[in-house]
Amino acid sequence: MGQHSRKRRRPAGEAPPAAPAPAPASPPHRSDGVARGYARSRARDEAARAQLEPLAPGERPLAVTIAAVVAAVLALANLGFFLAGWEVAGEDPSTGGVLFFCGILLAAAAGMWFRRYWAVLGFQVLLGITLIYAGLSLLFPSNWQAVVLAVGVMAAAGTLFWFLIRAMARIQMPDRQRRG
Repeated sequence: MGQHSRKRRRPAGEAPPAAPAPAPASPPHRSDGVARGYARSRARDEAARAQLEPLAPGERPLAVTIAAVVAAVLALANLGFFLAGWEVAGEDPSTGGVLFFCGILLAAAAGMWFRRYWAVLGFQVLLGITLIYAGLSLLFPSNWQAVVLAVGVMAAAGTLFWFLIRAMARIQMPDRQRRG
């Protein structure tokens, strides 16, 4: 049967049970190793930040210039294909959707041209979505050309994404004179 939650009484004259032996020394807590890992990561981050140079007045990193041009070309190409009557998946795309997407790309292109952090970050979001979409399209390729196209898009978008990361850090970095 089940036991009650109360302690049982010892019979008269019985000695109390011996204290349990001390547990062997336990290995260091996982949190100690995690803390050391965070400290090493912080040290690497600080070293990388120390190597960054703030942007000079009027300077635009090459990756940001390329991204601005790519965004503008994509916006104009989308608009041109729409005006030419191209169909998407056998249907005409909606006018509002095409104009909205072209507007986003043109805003990103202009923002990147003027070295705005929000524009680079937004364009990286679009690149990330493109990478995911291209990667997922490899799950069900219709032919070998689709595979080549998806891999090419992933290579181009991934490379641009990678180089924009450092450029974003430099754009966000304050001037050395202001830091004191």
